[in-house]
Amino acid sequence: MPLPVAPEHFANVVRALAQAGFAGANVTIPHKEAAFAVCDKVDETARRAGAVNTLVFTRQGIEGRNTDGYGFVANLRAHGVNPAAGPALVLGAGGAARAIAAALQAEGAPVTICNRTQDRAEALAAALPPARVLPWDQRADPLADYSLLVNTTSLGMVHNPPLDMNLERAAPGLAVADIVYAPLETALLAEATARGLKAVEGLGMLLHQAVPGFAAWFGVTPQVDEELYRIVAA
Repeated sequence: MPLPVAPEHFANVVRALAQAGFAGANVTIPHKEAAFAVCDKVDETARRAGAVNTLVFTRQGIEGRNTDGYGFVANLRAHGVNPAAGPALVLGAGGAARAIAAALQAEGAPVTICNRTQDRAEALAAALPPARVLPWDQRADPLADYSLLVNTTSLGMVHNPPLDMNLERAAPGLAVADIVYAPLETALLAEATARGLKAVEGLGMLLHQAVPGFAAWFGVTPQVDEELYRIVAA
């Protein structure tokens, strides 16, 4: 059940869902940091990410987890991309950016954060040492030094402005990942494909991040395969 919730009502709605007998919920932008605050208990993935995307309602209260990093890394591997292959440039500094940056660091990849608001980039880098910061207006300059480019912003999503990212300086082996899944192929991914770069779409991450939550709610671990991808894409 998709439930659009205004930010000022978020905490009350989550508590009401728990009281109404729901098993849990997935949380998407812009509520992931608010979800962290409403939980009675959070696991280490959520604590490290500072955000929650998976809520599990139990008799003991509301448990928060973050499966964004897990889903992102699983989707990279499904596309033949090694998350530990080299340095990663992460665009954005929200809850998804933090989870993905933390997951890449756990894999052993050096991470650089680049965000439109410099203060948020610096705060995220400080929370995930030894992450570095790159000014937004320089985001395309050092692409030759990176193995992975990740867009975690809403730029390029339906009803949002496009992401202005020139891939001209990209190294031939650069993998370009976009966590946006509407549209399935963003302008960033289209340019990556046109330049012969590996393009990793966001729908796979959406499916993979849902696996641990589904298992927690229903006691069944689903498999992300081509048939599931086709059904959800349609």
